[in-house]
Amino acid sequence: MTIIAQRPEPGAARPYRFPEVVRRVAGGGEVVAAHLPGHRLAVAILLLDAGAGREPAGREGLAGVLGKALEEGTARRDSGAYALALEGLGTELFYSADWDAFRVGVQVPVDRLGAAVELLAEAVRTPALDPADVERVRDDEATALRMYWANPGPRADAALRADLFGADQRHGRPMGGDPASVAAVTVADVVDFHRAWFTRPGTLLVAGDLDLIDLDALGAAAFAGASGASPEVEPALPVVLRDSRRIILVDRPGAVQSAVRLGHPAPHRAHPDYVPMSLASTVLGGAFTSRLNHLIREVRGYTYGIRSDFGMSRRFGRFSISSSVQTGVTAPALVDAVGEVSRTQADGVTEEELSVARSWRAGQLSVELQTPGAIASALATLVVHGLPDDYHATLREQLLSATVEQVSAAAATHLHAQGLTLVVEGDAAQTRDELAASGLGELLDESV
Repeated sequence: MTIIAQRPEPGAARPYRFPEVVRRVAGGGEVVAAHLPGHRLAVAILLLDAGAGREPAGREGLAGVLGKALEEGTARRDSGAYALALEGLGTELFYSADWDAFRVGVQVPVDRLGAAVELLAEAVRTPALDPADVERVRDDEATALRMYWANPGPRADAALRADLFGADQRHGRPMGGDPASVAAVTVADVVDFHRAWFTRPGTLLVAGDLDLIDLDALGAAAFAGASGASPEVEPALPVVLRDSRRIILVDRPGAVQSAVRLGHPAPHRAHPDYVPMSLASTVLGGAFTSRLNHLIREVRGYTYGIRSDFGMSRRFGRFSISSSVQTGVTAPALVDAVGEVSRTQADGVTEEELSVARSWRAGQLSVELQTPGAIASALATLVVHGLPDDYHATLREQLLSATVEQVSAAAATHLHAQGLTLVVEGDAAQTRDELAASGLGELLDESV
């Protein structure tokens, strides 16, 4: 047996290249594609401006109900026949919804892509939306949410979002809705939402070997029967910050841990400081080696993990920290977390910390953007946020070339320790007095 005593050094990083981006008007809509020479697997995603931000008040989660109802049959086929048609191509329909967009996609061998896009369009443009099926899907979704909301965390997330943006604003309420809002969705709500947003052309995203793909034919299939113009994109919202901290206590009697969330509003995704902001957050709490994780997990032993990030959408963003800590150390953990935010805001980052963050983020980018599905999702980022076609091609170099001065300036500009809202979901009887005496901010009890 040979024992190697010294760990081998890493080799030179392989060059990273994002595929060529091709844009074409076809079939009455826009096709945005990435050329992946030699790939026999292809992905097509229909991107619709029908995200959670389009949902009416009191019906949060409506887009998710509609998404699950798409496979329950179409005007042409019942659910069984539609499922068999997908299976015959060796694919399935997948969907996702975020604040800005709704995505419906297929992944198939390249020679079956045209037929798969026809099936995709059939489900999107002409779903059956049988009342019994819609109500069953809605009830299943509401049940799943009730189970999810029984866990620690969702109530804290909702309380933080409502405090940062206002519960009267759509982005001040949970993106996926809550049990009550989903249960309130009616068949008419689903039909109306589909008619308003799913009959517009949208954008078709394609990733695959374009030498083997007829983009004009795909566009004709994806946009057949669609009508109407793309909705106007509203401008980014201003970042409104408080000048003092507050603590919101969400009572969970008997809890042995506190789910803690800290946050404040932040810029939108297309902000020019995106790269230095994301690197500052990586140093603060975006990796296992971060300041927050080192202090609160490794040194204090208060938690299994704590993370921070800038969550950004087309019109708004927020900085947030999330963790769960032992009930008895809730206040000290929050004091430490606020202290690390304040230190990073005031003092910036070091070259040693930034070197690790740059390498990790750049390496992560190279690993993540390997599959046709990941490339198609990256194309969606370009379309939704209005970014240039060479954005992903240059992002790795932007990450690697960011300086200490740039990242520290972003931390000073976009971190606001004094304006944080701190939410604690836990046993209020065990934490209230210590939180009130912590000096972290005004204490508010809230029933959610």
